[in-house]
Amino acid sequence: MNNKFQEIVDFVKSQYPNKDFISLHEPVFIGNERKYVLDAIDSTFVSSVGAYVNRFEEMMTEITGAKYAIAIVNGTNALHMALLLAGVKAGDEVISQSLTFIATANAISYIGAVPTFIDVDKDSMGMSPRSLLAFLAESVEIRADGFSYNKLTGKRISACVPMHTFGLPCRIDEIAEICEEWNICLVEDAAESLGSYYKNRHTGVFGKIGVFSFNGNKTVTCGGGGALITDDEDIAKRAKHLTTQAKVPHKWEFIHDEIGYNYRMPNLNAALACAQLEMLNPFVQNKRELAKLYSDKFKMLNIPFCHELPDAKSNYWLNAIILENREQREEFLGFVNSNGVMGRPVWELMHRLPMFESCIKADLSNSEWIADRLVNIPSGVRL
Repeated sequence: MNNKFQEIVDFVKSQYPNKDFISLHEPVFIGNERKYVLDAIDSTFVSSVGAYVNRFEEMMTEITGAKYAIAIVNGTNALHMALLLAGVKAGDEVISQSLTFIATANAISYIGAVPTFIDVDKDSMGMSPRSLLAFLAESVEIRADGFSYNKLTGKRISACVPMHTFGLPCRIDEIAEICEEWNICLVEDAAESLGSYYKNRHTGVFGKIGVFSFNGNKTVTCGGGGALITDDEDIAKRAKHLTTQAKVPHKWEFIHDEIGYNYRMPNLNAALACAQLEMLNPFVQNKRELAKLYSDKFKMLNIPFCHELPDAKSNYWLNAIILENREQREEFLGFVNSNGVMGRPVWELMHRLPMFESCIKADLSNSEWIADRLVNIPSGVRL
């Protein structure tokens, strides 16, 4: 098996020559990043107001097709704000998936709501519509007020937060239909999927609100950074108000009309983000070409490679392979990380973490199967 692992290491190194150690996903700055950041510095508008914040929001609507975009300081805060705007209250239950990054479950918890974990599909690694529908049919009822309630706990289920894992779109249209039928607000965690499409629509636009991340390891980055998108004008206006400390506009007075949040993206970060967004299409094309090379190579090695669904176009943020079992996964991770190539398992499943182990969960067989076998391999843009 080590011979096969060595062949993988050699192939990855051939895609990223002249590097002593190949990281999972490094940022690439080959556009107008320095120019725009210096321009922002020269303007003296380096905080949450500035031309680049406005331009960033315009670019996000152009890219996603959403009517409105709000610049947020990071993806986790954007998700927190999205849930607040979706009407999630303390004590509510919010449906999500156990196979996700911790930010999804954390944002739910910030409000005092409780996550409920649904299984994923093996092929997309995103929320399974079949698992979602089965859970709702068995455990949930729609009451006279029109909302869905957990029959066991009596708590309202106010939102559903599927996540597009590693940039691979899930069956989001089916999830949207189910949420509409059960009057559950759909908030799309599209943090990893900027530049990804499902049935010719950009991720993040299928629900009431979508959220993106611009963390340092994303396809495009501004160090931190996030965005909230929506087609609802009232939600967009309220998002901008709440994320600006709920400050009432006035030439000199400091008037705040409710509890607000310091969640707006600084102009300095937005300058970097604008330059990166200009490079989104070539970056995604570069990454899709790498995914094709990986797919062909792993087919020769008889190792399953994680592909996009037939109706999807993925940004292939992080490429992934499926090994035979957890033992082989650990052997592979030990080998590649000791030989100059970074490999990482999927995140620890949410229901296995101490703060979420008591949460309600559906049968999570697919999530547990994937967690035992999946490994991410280097996926950054090749220069």
